[in-house]
Amino acid sequence: MSRVLGVRSPRRLREVRPVRRHGGPAWLRSYGRGVLVTTAVTALSLTASGCVVVRGDLEIVATATPSEAAGALKDFTTAYNAADKAYDQSLDADRVTGALADIDGGKLRSGAKINPSGNPEHVPLELTDVKYTIPEKAAWPRWFVADAAANKGNSGGRWVFVFTRDGLDDLWEVSFLTIVAADEMPEFQKDEDGFAQVVTPDDPALAVAPAQLPDRYVTYLREDSAVFADGVYTSEERAERRQNAERPGIVRQYIDEPLTNGDYAPIGLRTTDGGAMVFFTTRHYQKQTAAQGVDIPVNDAAVKALMTGEPKESLTLEFVSNQAVLDPAKTAADRQVKFLSQVGGLTGAKGE
Repeated sequence: MSRVLGVRSPRRLREVRPVRRHGGPAWLRSYGRGVLVTTAVTALSLTASGCVVVRGDLEIVATATPSEAAGALKDFTTAYNAADKAYDQSLDADRVTGALADIDGGKLRSGAKINPSGNPEHVPLELTDVKYTIPEKAAWPRWFVADAAANKGNSGGRWVFVFTRDGLDDLWEVSFLTIVAADEMPEFQKDEDGFAQVVTPDDPALAVAPAQLPDRYVTYLREDSAVFADGVYTSEERAERRQNAERPGIVRQYIDEPLTNGDYAPIGLRTTDGGAMVFFTTRHYQKQTAAQGVDIPVNDAAVKALMTGEPKESLTLEFVSNQAVLDPAKTAADRQVKFLSQVGGLTGAKGE
């Protein structure tokens, strides 16, 4: 049973770091799993009026060092493989958060019920040709992106990880994990020191503000609009839903929700064309209601493993998905948002 389910290819220490003064607004999560920690960096300058305190949470710093990033990826891979081998969610619980924690947790819980002794098809995840994209930003949370070739999942795709943490004493955790075709990985804009550029949630230079993308996507799934380019996760997804709704005997209803707080919050990096690669999360429900005398088939082992209740009249499936998209510049000729990838997983099922 694969840990990477729901992937549909689009056809494809603390170390001393350079510090710069910054007085602009910080992009803070509305809430996180832990308390936001303010960096204890204070500079005192004697002036005629006394001491001036420079707030550490307003300093622009590199979010990680290369060695720190490499260590975080190594620790995650070790924990991920241990959890996959044993089908034990506790073994990587401190290395995953946000969307990945939901998706990963659903797969491990269902796997443990189907095979209590562990994963009989376990193949350790191996990553090669790893590239780290480290931005500079002010305030917590701090995060960076790693992408790599892998021995699992979509052939020829790059596994893309977003590592995040809320303070110096926190472990690095993966909040987003998706797979992007190698020839569709964008080039990130970097400064003279090699640091990537973070986009703000309300970035005015982008076709769609990153903070709006989750809501715009779930609205798109209900209503026709030109926000997103046609593709597997957009026009084809809507067509599939219409087709499913027309099948006799069982009515299918869809409810989609944006997830925007804490470790689910959209984040993005500026690309060299002036746009951005943005990661965001959504939750999806599919409710199947049977006509009188019609049984609801439950043939999927993962659904059976996660299901509560008995589907006498209806079955509601819950999914969480994380998306990677290209959000073009507002000045681009084509301002439609393009999906690079979507990874989703079943997180719950309820029969009634």
